[in-house]
This record gives sequence, structure tokens and C-alpha cells, in this order.
Amino acid sequence: MTRRRLPILLLILALLLSGCGGGRPDAPTITVYSPNGLGAWYATQFARFTADTGIKVTLFEAGSGEVVSRVNSRAVWEGLDPQNSVPPADLLVTLPPFIQKAAKAGLLQPSGVDTAGITSPVKDAGGLYVPIVGNALCFIANPAASPPPATWDDLLRPDLQGRLQYSTPGDAGDGTAMLLLLQHLMGPRGALDYLARLQTNNVGPSASTSVLQPKVSSGELWVANGDVQMNLASIRAGDANFNIFFPAMPDGVRTTVAVPYVAGVTASSKYPEQAARLLAFLLSEQVQRTVLPDASGLPVLNSVARQAPAAAPAERTPSSLLEGVQVWTPDWDAVLAGFDADLAAYRDAVR
Repeated sequence: MTRRRLPILLLILALLLSGCGGGRPDAPTITVYSPNGLGAWYATQFARFTADTGIKVTLFEAGSGEVVSRVNSRAVWEGLDPQNSVPPADLLVTLPPFIQKAAKAGLLQPSGVDTAGITSPVKDAGGLYVPIVGNALCFIANPAASPPPATWDDLLRPDLQGRLQYSTPGDAGDGTAMLLLLQHLMGPRGALDYLARLQTNNVGPSASTSVLQPKVSSGELWVANGDVQMNLASIRAGDANFNIFFPAMPDGVRTTVAVPYVAGVTASSKYPEQAARLLAFLLSEQVQRTVLPDASGLPVLNSVARQAPAAAPAERTPSSLLEGVQVWTPDWDAVLAGFDADLAAYRDAVR
């Protein structure tokens, strides 16, 4: 992070903690659970939301699976978090299929937010969840990985032994997306055979994708999985020493999977109306216009997505990175139906 940005972020955090900038002493505080990756964007937008409404916002970040598990915890539902440090969630943000899993478990309630301006296969018809930022799976490589890996077969190279790590399917959204993509490309049996071979190079499990970024930047790892939004934001902030790539199959075709950030109001929320106001705010045109320049993500509001400005020739954006890459969107309901069996088969293959 540059020195110039640090005072700005500290000021935003101070405003959030103090309730200044429009906050009122009697205003409620709502809590957002979210996967890592959008923290800096959240800080700015939450500060604006507080200034506009007086409603304060706190943020808890963890892996996509963990945030759902916490919402599903009886202790969290009762406001008795075992660590006594994280309030219960009012707004849950996670990646698919974890958001579908939360809905199926009865952890979400209809928000009543108008989502007519969003066309997405990852939008619940009953209003339980809706995407807020578009994103896609990718991989990152430190320059020390030479030649740079470009294919799935390259990830099996002997020189990457102990230098490669991917986030764990079932715990992390990006790791889960990687497993599903391999199933799509190689078939269920082929994906398991490939991951069993990849295990020779894999350092070990990781519950969150975000912790892999600094390891690749420092050279502790040479290759890891990631996602376009988080990795591109790190590059733009000057905090990264890696390149983004999408592994190709033997025919040269590069394919990725869409993994948007998806949000829903929790069924256990003490402040569902305020959580819904925050969700509506994040989907508003003014906020969606900040998704690309400030979060390095893809806006989900149709009117903003159509008007996305063209990037300068040397500027990397999600759209420019995905040029020439096939973006696959799974049937997430079908994924959820076989999710537990897929995870069990994966664990058997890599143990």
C-alpha cells in the first residue's frame, strides 16, 4: 500500500469506529460477513453509507465457507460467538455455491430490495440473494517460475514441488471453483486424477485464497490460485509481485469460472431493514460505478455494466484480462445437490 493511501484508509476507519460523518449515537450497528478481497472498497462505501443514513457497519472477513459456517453456528445465532469478538451477521456475502447452501439451510430471508436491473444466473428468484460484484477464478505466478506456467500440465512440473498452493475446496470459494472447473474440463474422474497428481507439488491446505497472494509476491510460493478482482486490486495498489494467468487445456483453450460476490440478509439479523438498506445501497448506480475503478471488479447493475469505460491500452481490467478466455457459469443448484459427495471424493483423492 502506498504512503499516500494509508492516511485515507485510516481516516475512513476512524469515521466508522467513531460514527462520525453523519452517524448518530442511537443508530444501530450492522455487521457484514464477507470473503476477503473487497475490504478497501467496503471501507469507502460503508463510510458513505453511514454518512447518508447514520447506520454504522462492521466487517468480518474470512473464507467463503467459514462465513457461512459462522452464520449457521447456534452460538452466533444467539449472539454468543465462541471467540467473543465477532457480532452476529446481518448481511452475508459469500461466493457460490456457499450462498445457495446458506439459502437451503434457511440462513437467509428475502430482502425486499429491487433487483430488476440485474440480470444474472446467480440471483435468487425469491429475493434471498443477489450478486453485488462480478468476478472470476484465475491463477497467479511469481516471476521466479520460469518459464511462466501457461497450462494445467505446467502446474505438474517438478520445479514447482513445494512452490504451489491452492485454497481448499469446501473451505474457500476460489478453491471450490477450481475443483468445479476441473470437473467441467476433465470430467469428474479426470479432475480427481489430476488433483491427485498435483498433490505432489501442493504445499498443503489453505482455508482462504487471500493468504496466498503475499506468499506468491514474496517468492515463498511460485504459483497459487486466486481471483481476478482480488489479484488485480493488489496489482493496482502496487502490493503484488506476480502475473495473472488462466491455465489452458492441451488444445490451447483457456477457460475460467464466474465466482461473483453474492449477498443476502441473514434470517437471524436483528436489523433486517437496515441490512436491506445497505444491500440496496451497494446495488445503487452510484456505488456500482465504483466497482470497476475502486474494487477492480465487474459491476452487476445492467445500466452500469453496459456503460463501463474503455481502458487505456496498458491498463489491466477484468474485461481485458478475460479477453480470449471462456467464462463458464455452472448450474449452481446442480452443484449444490452433489456438493458433499464431490468434496468427499476430492478428500479421498488427495489424502
